[in-house]
Amino acid sequence: MGDYLKLKKSNCKNCYKCIRHCPVKAISFSGDQAHILPEECILCGQCFVVCPQNAKEIRDDLPIAKALIKSGASVVASIAPSFIANYEGVGIRGMKKALLALGFADVQETALGATMVKREYDRLVEKGQDVILSSCCPTVNYLVRKYFPDCLGYLADVVTPMMAHCLSIKRENPAAKTVFIGPCLSKKAEAEETPGVVDCVLTFEDLTRWLTEEGITPEQDMDRCEESRARWFAVKGGILKSMDCVREDYTYLSFDGIEECIHALTELSEGRLSHCFIELSACESGCVGGPVMEKLHRSPVRDYQKVSRYAGGKDFPVPQPAPEELHTGRSFIGSGRHYPSEAELTAILRKMGKFTPEQELNCGSCGYNSCRDKAIAIYQGKADASMCLPFLKERAESFSNHIINHSPSGILALNDKLEIEIVNEAAAKILGLRRQSEAFGMPIVDFMSPVEFMEVLQTGHSIRDKRILLPERRKTVELSVVYDKEFEVLIGMLRDVTKEEMEREKKETICRKTVETADHVVEKQMRVVQEIASLLGETAAETKIALTKLKESMIDE
Repeated sequence: MGDYLKLKKSNCKNCYKCIRHCPVKAISFSGDQAHILPEECILCGQCFVVCPQNAKEIRDDLPIAKALIKSGASVVASIAPSFIANYEGVGIRGMKKALLALGFADVQETALGATMVKREYDRLVEKGQDVILSSCCPTVNYLVRKYFPDCLGYLADVVTPMMAHCLSIKRENPAAKTVFIGPCLSKKAEAEETPGVVDCVLTFEDLTRWLTEEGITPEQDMDRCEESRARWFAVKGGILKSMDCVREDYTYLSFDGIEECIHALTELSEGRLSHCFIELSACESGCVGGPVMEKLHRSPVRDYQKVSRYAGGKDFPVPQPAPEELHTGRSFIGSGRHYPSEAELTAILRKMGKFTPEQELNCGSCGYNSCRDKAIAIYQGKADASMCLPFLKERAESFSNHIINHSPSGILALNDKLEIEIVNEAAAKILGLRRQSEAFGMPIVDFMSPVEFMEVLQTGHSIRDKRILLPERRKTVELSVVYDKEFEVLIGMLRDVTKEEMEREKKETICRKTVETADHVVEKQMRVVQEIASLLGETAAETKIALTKLKESMIDE
């Protein structure tokens, strides 16, 4: 299947919303990006509709349509009956004037082909086939062909209104080129499956963009035609409203939305339905709820009113082709998914942190309906364990708690009332607590001075490595306090430096005593020197006197 939906990788933000809304889980996730699986996708367009980041975009075929017109060929537009809901107040006359201004040779309603299709449905009902599934919606056709092979025999082998109408156009003018315009993504794939019938498929968004580029505004020109019953095809139950439903012994059922369609097909495949005609529409409310209806115009109630006021009570006067011209074969094209054994499933669940059934929360945050569905997707290579947000949260919390509880530093978390909310083992030891739980909800003032915490709370300025005394604990700690504005939490980090402080004081004492001793020794030495000097001075004086006397006596002689 072609690349009809593209992904803008830079926009994908790990929200898993596309997986959550994909009815067949045809999306894998790896490398922090979602990836559409073409072999499993039914082109319902839900991922495009719900993506909050606009990460999905539909293939742009507008250049093809412009090229067809520029080629000089006779290009005929087939516009889906839901246009009346998308372009409010603009009937087929107004749309035709606008599209002729774009260069189209002719503009017709796809409802003409719907008339041919509904007549063939009536014929199949009259033949008495037990169960008939409508085949107007290509997304439903892909759903049956890929996921419900047991229901293939019930799927009407009748072409869609788009194909019936474009076949009719080319029967009348084999040289004509056809461009279908509608709210459907899967029409692009359907057109490429049968080359040469529909030459290009545009969405209403494409058409609006083209009209805007050319400065063309469709006129508010409503027409009313009684012979237009097939316009009902645009809404839920519209096929049945258009049919004659002549068999009173038949049950006529209508289901819209993929989930309802899946339920109906499941019932049918299990043999619980019989003797009925089932109208199936992939989009809620029918085609007016299509994925490429312009979002500003979406209102199921108003859209139904618009269609009901526009549709007539009789059929379009179109010639009916031979049945064989409207029939088409459909085969199973499913990829055949592989499923894990119970042992393999249990092993995967364990990797996801699910060891007991109670741990299987089935919250859907990963996009899957249950933890077991997620485990199956992991087995199929479409998902990985990291997509489980509760698992990641628990692992992060466990990792965080492990770090906090095994940190050698004491860690406290206080609310704006200075009440303790978190205290780790190291902090409990520093504060003299037997158990951490003793401090939960208690004011910090019961254990230590709140001054530093109040200062940080009032000023917003952090305190780093401030030494404070805990007199009752006979401890000295190094305190750092920061304030988390986002969570309004004060975080205190305590480092017990009592031993360091004691060592510092001991060193200071030794140093002081050493200095005192040195001063004492120096003082004593100076005193000895002074005494020695004094003695030497006295001896020198006595010697001088003695020598003088000796000198004088010798002179006298």
